[in-house]
Amino acid sequence: MQTLRRLPNPRLTGLGAGLFCAAVMFALGCLDQLLFGASLTAYGVLFLPVCVLTAAWVRGADLATAPVVVPIAFTVGVLPLADGDGILSRLMGLVTALATEAGWLYGGTLVAGVIAAVRKIRLMNRRPGRTRTPV
Repeated sequence: MQTLRRLPNPRLTGLGAGLFCAAVMFALGCLDQLLFGASLTAYGVLFLPVCVLTAAWVRGADLATAPVVVPIAFTVGVLPLADGDGILSRLMGLVTALATEAGWLYGGTLVAGVIAAVRKIRLMNRRPGRTRTPV
C-alpha cells in the first residue's frame, strides 16, 4: 500500500491530456522509426498504454476528452511513420497507415472510453448527498 502512494497521480486538464498524449505518441512514433524501421504494429502496441495513462490521469471534470484526444494523438504519432517523399505522397501514406492500423486506433479509443466511463460512474456515486433507492 505504501508503494502505491508513491506512484505519480497527476491530474491533467483536457488540454493537458491532449498535449501529453500527442507529445508522447509523436515521440514514440519517432522512436519507432529509429528502432524498428516504422513498424506500425509496434506503434499500435505502444499506443495502448498511452491511452490507459491518458484516461487515468485526466481530471474528473474533463473525462469526456480522453476518448476524443487519443485518436488525434494516434494520428500525430503516425506522421513520422508515414511513407512518402512529397507532401501528397506523405498524406497518402498517413491515410493508408490510419486505414491499415484502424484496429489499434479503435482499440485504444475503446480502452480510453471504458476507463473514462468507469471513472465517471465512480465519481458520480461518490457525490455527497446522493441517496440510493432500492430497486
